[in-house]
Amino acid sequence: MNIEEMTLEEITQKIYSLFNEKNYSAIKEILIELNPADIAAAFDEFPIETRNLIFRLLPKEEAAEVFVELEVDAQEALIRAFSDTELREIIDELYLDDTVDIIEEMPATIVKRILRNTDSQTRASINTLLKYPEDSAGSIMTTEYVSLKKDSTVEDAFKRIRRTGVDKETIYTCYVTDESRHLIGVTTVKELLLHEYDDLIEDFMETNTIYINTHDDKEIAVQLFDKYNFLALPVVDMENRLVGIITVDDAMDVLQEENTEDIHKMNAIVRTSEKPYLKIGVFETFKSRIPWLMLLMVSATFTGMIITAFEDKLSVLIILTSFIPMLMDTGGNSGGQASVTIIRALSLNEIDLNDIFRVIWKEIRVGICCGLSLAAVNFAKVWMIDKLLIGTEGITLKVDLVISLTLVIEIIFAKIVGCTLPIFAKKLKFDPAVMSSPFITTIVDALSLLIYFWLATAILHI
Repeated sequence: MNIEEMTLEEITQKIYSLFNEKNYSAIKEILIELNPADIAAAFDEFPIETRNLIFRLLPKEEAAEVFVELEVDAQEALIRAFSDTELREIIDELYLDDTVDIIEEMPATIVKRILRNTDSQTRASINTLLKYPEDSAGSIMTTEYVSLKKDSTVEDAFKRIRRTGVDKETIYTCYVTDESRHLIGVTTVKELLLHEYDDLIEDFMETNTIYINTHDDKEIAVQLFDKYNFLALPVVDMENRLVGIITVDDAMDVLQEENTEDIHKMNAIVRTSEKPYLKIGVFETFKSRIPWLMLLMVSATFTGMIITAFEDKLSVLIILTSFIPMLMDTGGNSGGQASVTIIRALSLNEIDLNDIFRVIWKEIRVGICCGLSLAAVNFAKVWMIDKLLIGTEGITLKVDLVISLTLVIEIIFAKIVGCTLPIFAKKLKFDPAVMSSPFITTIVDALSLLIYFWLATAILHI
């Protein structure tokens, strides 16, 4: 069986078996055929000592690519095992933005050692990138790009690409700058190939260049990649000087990071680590979950206060109590559906505060449709199953009507709450994901109870 037909688990077992046999040449042949990301995934299954030894079998360039794909703890273990010469070789092969990403995750002792093994120019570039705010476009850009002059010919451009391109993260997109590094245009290798050698760059370069500022939020960069299908996005400073580029792989990392963060917030979890789930300790997981659980537990006191306030009325007709969980859950689920939809629309810039009345009107109509449908099914279920089939005491047509009307009204209110809170949060510069399911559920639960007891009082006269 050749490598292409083997699963990652089979490859891992094969490498481990060859390692025990000390057949290092066979391991090297297997590693050369694998993608760096697959090698990194296989490395996670090896003990640290084995991983360190196998890593040294990789060719220098491939070793750097694998190193970038490894988890932070694996990178740290390798750095500690490297000699200064080995560390310097790896760093020399890394792109600048990857080096910065690694530095940001490492403890101070490792960072000092990395910086000690870089040349002064690289160290200065690293320090520059580290000064940008964590969520800014400047923090994820690389300064390794191909720049051309507008009065250069196509032949000159190819010569420059051949001379400098080996150290650049991408050479397909080339940026045209003036003597002061102001961004004035962009072209691609495809355009260069389609023109004659003596054609000037300024004759066919694209001058309507889309770019991002170093201090713009990195989420804006992701949106530009999504909208324009870029492979790279130029980053300029306040004076429109080109200082770097963001490549599509970095944009994908930001997208994954933001999606993960939103998922955590929408489920009331404070994210405290970038590590994979199985590598996060129990106490660290506890710390990420307890703050919101504590807050939601305290906020749930309001629902308890409402039930206590109507305790005398409930004691008159006990059957009303049994439907409280269903009503609260349905209201919370309805509000959660609306909030998730709106948060998604906000993240894609499909809506803003000016659209709030259109959004509310739409959700009211959706709420009426959902409420009437659920009320009709619930009315039939309560009467035919709970009343006639099971024979539950206390169920009357009026009780059934109260439950069903509560469903209609609470779902409408839940939709309104679910769609408006994220929009207001965005306007107030808060993350809309914070105003999601757990927070909205708490508000809707209280509203559901108030509606339920108000209808019960009005219709049943209790």
